[in-house]
Amino acid sequence: MPNSVNEQITPPSEGRAGWSKTPNEGLGPLRNQPSMMAGMKVKDLPTPALLLDMDSMERNLSRMAEFFRNKPAKLRPHFKAQQVVDLAHRQIAAGANGLTCARLEQAEMLVDQGIENILIANEIAGTGPLRHFVELSHRAPVIVAVDNASVVEDMAAIAGSRAHELNVVVDLDVRLGRCGVPPGEAALSLTKTVLSKRLRFRGLMGYEGHIPLPAGPEKQRVAHMALQRLTDTKALLEGHGIPVEIVTCGGTSDYSEAATFPGVTEVQAGSYLLMDTWYAPHAADFQPALTVLSTVISKSVSSRLVADAGAKAMSAGNGLPQIKGMPGLKVKALHSEHILMEIQDPSIPVEVGDQIEIWVNTLDPTLRLHNYIFGIRNSEVEVVFPVAR
Repeated sequence: MPNSVNEQITPPSEGRAGWSKTPNEGLGPLRNQPSMMAGMKVKDLPTPALLLDMDSMERNLSRMAEFFRNKPAKLRPHFKAQQVVDLAHRQIAAGANGLTCARLEQAEMLVDQGIENILIANEIAGTGPLRHFVELSHRAPVIVAVDNASVVEDMAAIAGSRAHELNVVVDLDVRLGRCGVPPGEAALSLTKTVLSKRLRFRGLMGYEGHIPLPAGPEKQRVAHMALQRLTDTKALLEGHGIPVEIVTCGGTSDYSEAATFPGVTEVQAGSYLLMDTWYAPHAADFQPALTVLSTVISKSVSSRLVADAGAKAMSAGNGLPQIKGMPGLKVKALHSEHILMEIQDPSIPVEVGDQIEIWVNTLDPTLRLHNYIFGIRNSEVEVVFPVAR
């Protein structure tokens, strides 16, 4: 076998998993009515299909909501980690103060669905996207991150006399080394530009990035170093007479550190709700809830097992997935349409035609491969969630 994960994965060709390109093929009268599939037995679903364990999801939802219930900081969950409008509404009903999203198109879709307290935790640039943001700001007070003075000037020029309707946070690079201006004087300078162009400055954002450490002193130290840079910049701005309403940061891996750090007002945790197996070791408070249902289509006389869910049905960007409830099966490779497994325990009762569940290893890119998520309880489809595009 190849030595690296990348060598083991055949890139998917054009098309998606079975429930993406032709999501209801083979269901006769239910073909174009996915909502009518509620009540179906899991065993009757065509594969591959994306399954959500409703009990696990609800426990994750309740646990995070309970943690934030009496905290001064609020939860602003990241939409990219679940991509389902119904789940976003459930998060808000449980106490979240709004949503975070990565793209302007997602923000517009959420506004269309009645969610207006939205932060685009990403920079936008170019005349088209900036004009789109300005138009969206006429409908809802969507906030966007900025880290470039020229973009701020362009945004103000497009908005004209309505520049005051544009809500922005200044993005700081506090640890990740991706977007954002340096903390301190550079952030102060950009904030002054925002104010001079009559945009509405709402505050500061600083994403410290995923912290792949178990809970403990070292994780706390890494998180606190990044968060201190953010809140020190807040103090600098306030020292110059600039109010800082929002200090937004954090993720699922350090939500408890961010939420209790003095000066932080909101935390952008998202993966907690569905949780994947790559993230789970660094966020032990939450349990994985998402799997891909697959059918075994081949079994060799030696030790090979093949099922019908490959790279078109799940991402292996952070490594190969694991089989749920079958430790004697080891995934060896993902091809476009196939998952190849080694039978390490010959006593495992699995044969051609049987269904298996594969833990989702990386949420965001796997969600993008499917049109629907099937919410499962007691081995039945309780609800069918459309995945937002």
